[in-house]
Amino acid sequence: MKSSRRAVITGVGLISPLGNTKAALWEALVAGQSGVQKFASIPTDSFPMSFAAEARGFTGEADDFGPLDKDQKKAIRKALKVMCREIQMGVAAAQLAIHDGRLGSGSYLPERAGCVYGADYMLTLPEEFSAGIEKCRDPEGRFVYTRWATEGMPQLSPLWLLKYLPNMPASHVAIFNDLRGPNNSITLREAASNLAVGEAFRTIARGHADLMIAGATGTRVHPMKAVHAIQTEQLAMNGVEPARASRPFDLNRRGMVLGEGAAAVIVEELEHAQARAATIYGEIVGHGSSQVTDRNFVAHRDRALANVIRMTLADADATIDDVGHIHAHGLATQTCDAEEATAIREVFGPRADTLPVTAAKSYFGNLGAGSGLVELIASMLAMQNGELFPILNFETPDPACPIVAAKPGMSPGRSVLNLNVTPQGQASAVLVRAWNG
Repeated sequence: MKSSRRAVITGVGLISPLGNTKAALWEALVAGQSGVQKFASIPTDSFPMSFAAEARGFTGEADDFGPLDKDQKKAIRKALKVMCREIQMGVAAAQLAIHDGRLGSGSYLPERAGCVYGADYMLTLPEEFSAGIEKCRDPEGRFVYTRWATEGMPQLSPLWLLKYLPNMPASHVAIFNDLRGPNNSITLREAASNLAVGEAFRTIARGHADLMIAGATGTRVHPMKAVHAIQTEQLAMNGVEPARASRPFDLNRRGMVLGEGAAAVIVEELEHAQARAATIYGEIVGHGSSQVTDRNFVAHRDRALANVIRMTLADADATIDDVGHIHAHGLATQTCDAEEATAIREVFGPRADTLPVTAAKSYFGNLGAGSGLVELIASMLAMQNGELFPILNFETPDPACPIVAAKPGMSPGRSVLNLNVTPQGQASAVLVRAWNG
């Protein structure tokens, strides 16, 4: 039996290559401003690409976490030393969402409020091990592994591991804001954003909470993650202007662009939100999740995406005509874009000839787990403003990607189907309707 409890979004926060406020994000999207620039944080002499979409406006200082009361600011400043950059961005996005949603002290019961956060796998920075490695070198400078346990490990900070645990964003957010209700962490790469929103939606619907912070944080702007991406994925390499490197669904797309970012939304039971006169951005009405991999461990992203589209529409009791626009995963790789377009065409049929598709990764590349929520916020802002931002750098249609690429002047409609998928074939989706008041 379907629950009568409705879940709405009442606050948003983000850290992104296009700025750390909803106003900055929207202004960049409508201006066609790319967040892809030359690397600032990583030496690129050994990499085949020299650009990425970095969240340059985020310094990791307490002031980046938005307006805080004295005790919160003190606690966050103290905890910064046990947060890697991904965790810092994730916590900051949540605090910004809490401020945007006007969730002050006494506006919710702690036992009825919780947090669910998505994240990538988190890797230590190489410099964390530098001192320990130096301790283990022999007179010729060679690393002696047998010395690591007794001489190398003691050089690591005792709290080193806490900086890189992917369950820590949800833990920190709950502690800083006294959220005593359900708490969960999801580590499913790019699918994690929609899965976090979907879990918050389900938690509200089944009556286990009245308010949930749903967020996700991720990065590909990391020395080792960049190496992993170079080895396993199609990347846009040097030889192109950075701002033109990410071009989802375009015939001449070159691959994904590395990025970093985080976002969070307040998911709240409707009557609870109305009782405190909260601003409502939209209503979550459907969610889907599917993973499709064959026995040879080959992912079939087209099938997984088609599955989640159907699941989400069924969950929302919606038809294909109820979708105002699709916010595609839009990775800008040859295979992923073609598979995503195939899934859209399979489910929507002739409706796909008129259904606009946008992809914010054209502006800021792949933010990892954080992408989906920044993208969802972008689409909610589009519905709020009655204007759909175009796919940046889309110039030449690809017959393998038969979609209607969003262009200036197109309407976003009154709902967004937000799609994400991983290279391993894990797909996720949410359907959010604009709020009619």
